[in-house]
Amino acid sequence: MKEKLQSIREEALKQIHSADMPEKLNDVRVRFLGKKGELTAVLKGMKDVAAEERPKVGQMVNEVRQEIESILDETKRKMDEKIREEKLKAEVIDVTLPSKKNVVGHRHPNTIAQEEVERIFVGMGYEVIEGPEIEYDLYNFEKLNIPADHPAKDEQDTFYINKDIVLRTQTSPVQARVMEQGKLPIRMISPGRVFRSDEVDATHSPSFHQIEGLVIDKNISFADLKGTLEVFAKELFGPETKTKFRPHHFPFTEPSAEVDVTCFKCGGKGCRFCKGSGWIEILGCGMVHPHVLEMCGIDPNEYTGFAFGVGLERIALLKYEIDDMRLLYENDIRFLKQF
Repeated sequence: MKEKLQSIREEALKQIHSADMPEKLNDVRVRFLGKKGELTAVLKGMKDVAAEERPKVGQMVNEVRQEIESILDETKRKMDEKIREEKLKAEVIDVTLPSKKNVVGHRHPNTIAQEEVERIFVGMGYEVIEGPEIEYDLYNFEKLNIPADHPAKDEQDTFYINKDIVLRTQTSPVQARVMEQGKLPIRMISPGRVFRSDEVDATHSPSFHQIEGLVIDKNISFADLKGTLEVFAKELFGPETKTKFRPHHFPFTEPSAEVDVTCFKCGGKGCRFCKGSGWIEILGCGMVHPHVLEMCGIDPNEYTGFAFGVGLERIALLKYEIDDMRLLYENDIRFLKQF
């Protein structure tokens, strides 16, 4: 047994001295001192040693273990010091070189515009509510008074998952879901990404963002809608901004209108930006259709409301005088650094 332990000791020391990297030292530790190592195997064989010899053999095993551990630790320490010295020599820093500047990111133009719109409406007592981007046809169309034969439901305009599930074409389904809850009155805006089957060009994209608003309460009139949107326009584009409402048609509102604001580039005098008209269209709106209220469980004889929707990209394009919507998504750092 003594000769076997001496042989293990000599072999371990030999491998320790020949090791040229920490990984090899670790291999030596596992081979000789690990759970399945050679010294552990000796201890497991103690049952075959005579009882009077076991204390002596146990002491010899422990002495060999301590010696191997001590030499391993010392060798590793010296090896680590040598590696550190070589690394320091190889990584000498030239303190005369200019330092590297940290490139700090910032908010995207869409995010800046959305936070500005949210700030305005939250200041008027509105709540910001988000909803699912994959939506049931029921909420995306039916509950918004859009019948089955409406052109908006054509496959060339809408992305269908199956006949009952679509990628939402507007954030209005969030309004329908909130109305269904029956917690009145309602003052909310619903920002989010929407999807339509459009070709990519300077003013269109198959994926873009909308912010839609909804107010439901007793005695809400078109005058409340006009006053709200006038405040919104002045806050967003400047105190001199004027608004103009033009009759329009939306299935979920009646009466409906499109809203123009005076061109903030020329002050309404007419320029290239507003194509000489002095006005720029920004959103659509109207009084919530009574049938929409009924489908969502709200009595139209007791409650009325208004809704509006604005394209977030359109706000960003107008506010920052960007000519091409594609610039918002191309991730050109030269463009984004301007904001």
